[in-house]
Parts: sequence; structure tokens; C-alpha cells
Amino acid sequence: MEIRRALPQDFRELLHCLKMRSKYAVLLVFVVGLVIIEKENNFISRVSDKLKQSPQALAEANITEASPVPAENGSLASLRELDAAFSQLRSHLRNITLQLAGDGDPRPRRHVLLMATTRTGSSFVGEFFNQQSSIFYLFEPLWHIERMVTFEPGGANAVGSALIYRDVLKQLLLCDLYILESFISPAPEGHLTPFMFRRGSSRSLCEDPVCTPNAKKVFEKYHCKNRHCGPLNITLAAEACRRKQHVALKTVRIRQLEFLQPLVEDPRLDMRIIQLVRDPRAVLASRIVAFSGKYETWRKWASEGEAPLREEEVQRLRGNCESIRLSAELGLRQPGWLRGRYMLVRYEDVARAPLQKAEEMYHFAGLPLTPQVEEWISKNTQAPRDGNGIYSTRKNSSEQFEKWRFSIPFKLAQVVQDACAPAMRLFGYKLASSPAALANRSFSLLEEAQPSWVT
Repeated sequence: MEIRRALPQDFRELLHCLKMRSKYAVLLVFVVGLVIIEKENNFISRVSDKLKQSPQALAEANITEASPVPAENGSLASLRELDAAFSQLRSHLRNITLQLAGDGDPRPRRHVLLMATTRTGSSFVGEFFNQQSSIFYLFEPLWHIERMVTFEPGGANAVGSALIYRDVLKQLLLCDLYILESFISPAPEGHLTPFMFRRGSSRSLCEDPVCTPNAKKVFEKYHCKNRHCGPLNITLAAEACRRKQHVALKTVRIRQLEFLQPLVEDPRLDMRIIQLVRDPRAVLASRIVAFSGKYETWRKWASEGEAPLREEEVQRLRGNCESIRLSAELGLRQPGWLRGRYMLVRYEDVARAPLQKAEEMYHFAGLPLTPQVEEWISKNTQAPRDGNGIYSTRKNSSEQFEKWRFSIPFKLAQVVQDACAPAMRLFGYKLASSPAALANRSFSLLEEAQPSWVT
């Protein structure tokens, strides 16, 4: 009887608290009522089942559970269950309140997309969001989709691939990570997979409670960097995504900005799109090193001059530059659906002033830049000269961004300039007229960034 008398008092206290927030009172009372009814029914059912047991069965159950509560004291065990039920209720109520009121934070839930191409410094810039504890960050989840969907430049096939990328991206931003299960190979079993691409590059996938105990004899193709975790539990990852205040995603596989209009207009999303670009001469120089097999023709032509440079290679380069330019021009035109939701960022500006650009990106996204992010930027932009690996996110950034100028053959730079001149002019990259100009440190190849790039 004491238990039943205590229940209405707790409920009145909850109602009293809810009345202080009149804006959400009706909705919260309805939710709380449903939760309490469900908890009461579950509790009564469990207590009733226990009362039907014989004393011997109760003792055996308590011994099996290794409970510190004496087996004969069933009332104390019931009180513990009731207390646990109300703890879950209060936690559930607080989560709902946080979702509706933002825990007193006026900033709504944001969805940030870092849109780039390979070798533009996107992994480095993505860490600016990965290091923020309130952001659920995903690193290149569309990699899995690309393995299943053939992407060819131009034509209906490219459009179809872009639409699939867009639809998967929408679900990921809404924390529906189960969408990836259709594309991960081998297919996950019981929502568990050891094959999530570059899992270690997403802190949210390597922290508690997503990091489950390591499983013996399970090969982790993509494992967490700083701790041993078991196969990725997609259900736990989706729940962690929903608990985070914001969501951010980095991808180099979405090239056409116009395809993202349905996402920007989706009332469930509050999108902020950051398009990251880099000097195409630097991009090509980096790709020749990082993807030597794919760019073997370029390397041989540049260094040996033996193999002729195929026209389709140049056309592919021109097509990539044009798709980047067209997306940027669309964003800078500020159409109604994109106004206030698009920002153009040059990697060179980030490399020269990483903290300043991080502050600008966070301000654009409507997010607070935390000391944790500032500390990471400080530590990872002053790396030793010999510590800059191909895929490293640690850069001596003030020295790295123009390093390509002193290694790329001038004839290679000329091909890029001819193919990508319209994009280079739009982004403020100067053309080099001679080998001496290309290698001259006193001659800047970079014009000042334009304030209009933040729309």
C-alpha cells in the first residue's frame, strides 16, 4: 500500500514541474501519462508473477541473479524495481524535454554536410566536426554505396547514382543507419558488421556505448584507432546518433549541389552545406601520389614523356572541374532554397588560418566552437615535417598547402590550367605563366577570399 500511495505524489511533482514550462505542458503530460501507464503495467505484471512463485522459487531466482538482496525479502526487491522504473521514466522525460526545448540551448539540431572531392583536405577539415562531442560525425559512409552503384561521368547512370547517394544521405542525417546494411559487403548479421569503412575516423562510432567489447576471432577490416571495439552494432550507433545534439557527415561522392534541394527543403532537416575546394593543380599532384595506379598515365607522361596523355583523361579532369564550378556557382547565386545554407571554403585558407576558418564554419553552421576542437586544431596543425603521411590529418598546415608547387612539372600544371581555367578563376587561383612563376615563393597563386562565399 505504501508503494501505491507514493506513486501519485511523484506524479504530482512531475506535473508541477511541467506547468513551469507551459509551452510543452500538454504534450509532455500526454507522453508522461503513457510512459507511467506502461511502466505501471509492466511493474504490476512482474510483481504479480513473483508473488505467484513459491518461497523456494524466489530463493532460487535470487541466487541465480547473484543479487545482494536477501532471497526472503521480496518487498525490498520490489522497491528496487520500482525505483529503477521511475529512474527510467525521469530519464525518458528528460530526453523528451531536451529534444523539445534544447536543454535551454537556443540552437536547434543542425545537419552539416561537408561536400568535397578526393585530395582536397576534406579528411582534415572533417576533423573540425569530428572532435566536437555534441556532434555525431560520419566519415565517408557513401563509400559503401559507390561499391554497389556504378558511377560513370555523364548520362542517366550518373543521375541515377546521384539520386541514390542523395536518398541514402537523407536517411543517414536522420540517424537511420540501417540504410547502409543493404550496401555493406559482406552483409551485416544481426545488425553487426566489422566492415564499416574507416570506422576509426568517426569518434562517435568508437566511443561508449557504441564501442562494445572486443570479439575474439572476428576480423575487423576497419577498426577503431585508440581502443579495441567489437563489430559495429548498427542499432547502438543509430541510438547514439539520435542522442547527439547535431549530425555532420563528410563525403567526396556528391558532386551536384542541385540534387540536394529536397534535403534542404525537408522540414525534418536543418541543413548547412560546406563545399570545400582546392587548387586543381594541387589536387592532381596529390592524386598522382596517393592513387598511383589510377593515375599511372599522368605520372609517366609528366616524368618520362613516354606514354601519350589520352584525351579522355583530360576530358575527365575538365568534367570534374566543371561539376565543382557549377555547384559553386549555384550556391553563390543564392537561390531561395539555399539562401543562408551554403558556404564555399578553400582548403588553402583553412591551411593558412585553421582556427579562424573553423570559427567561421562553426558560426555559419550555428554551432559553438568548443575548447576541445580548438585544442585539436592547435595540436594537429603544427605537426613535424616528417609526420605528414598521405592520409594523415596531422599537417604543418602553413607549409603544406603550397608544397605541390615545387614538385609538379610545369607541363602538368599547364594541362590543368587549360582544362580548369573557369573554375580556377571563380575560386581565385592564379595561373602560372612559366616554370619560374610556378616555383617562385614570392609569387602568390592565391587571391583573397571573397566575403560573398558565405551565403
